[in-house]
Amino acid sequence: MTSRDRNPLPVRQLALVAMFAAVTSVLAWIRIPLPFSPVPITGQTFGLMLAGLLLGPRLGALSQTVYLLMGVIGLPVFAGGQAGLGVLLGPTGGYLWGHIAGAYIAGLVAGPDPAGAAPRPMPATAGGRLPGGLPRGRIGLARTLTGAVLGGIAAVYALGVVQLAIVTGMDWPAAVLAGAVPFLPGDLVKAAVAATVAMRLAPVAAASLRPSTAGY
Repeated sequence: MTSRDRNPLPVRQLALVAMFAAVTSVLAWIRIPLPFSPVPITGQTFGLMLAGLLLGPRLGALSQTVYLLMGVIGLPVFAGGQAGLGVLLGPTGGYLWGHIAGAYIAGLVAGPDPAGAAPRPMPATAGGRLPGGLPRGRIGLARTLTGAVLGGIAAVYALGVVQLAIVTGMDWPAAVLAGAVPFLPGDLVKAAVAATVAMRLAPVAAASLRPSTAGY
């Protein structure tokens, strides 16, 4: 039995999953409270966008699952150093649940899973793609940005607003006004920056994600 048979994910992939969970945790400390909303402005969504775009749907979602588990067991990794299951079940918990779906959607929309299979023997830029699987050029940037917006904004807002309305008793228009509208401009900027950074780092991430015959 080879090491790959015993370990479904190579060590390098697990390391990147852990790294992006840690990056999201650090970004969660960027927290700006708003007097008119129970939902603060945070840097977490930037972390989930990068995770999905660079790790692909499977590993991106896994990194955010690890991030949530870190908070559930008591590590202060949620916005403002919060922790515990109560945060996930509270008014803002839906935004955190949205991290898993958001990272998956971002990676799925942006391009082929960079961790899915070993690359075929062809030039790195063949087929109009970067070595990481992300499309090249303006079309590639547009697709990557679309992934960041659909995953890091639409999916997160959808789950976040629903739970906000249910837990607080707000009606739907009020929940949207309090839990989505104020954050949209800033999150669109985050999505643009995340897409640009992902295009730059895609070859580096892909080199670490590709399966190795040695199983690491």
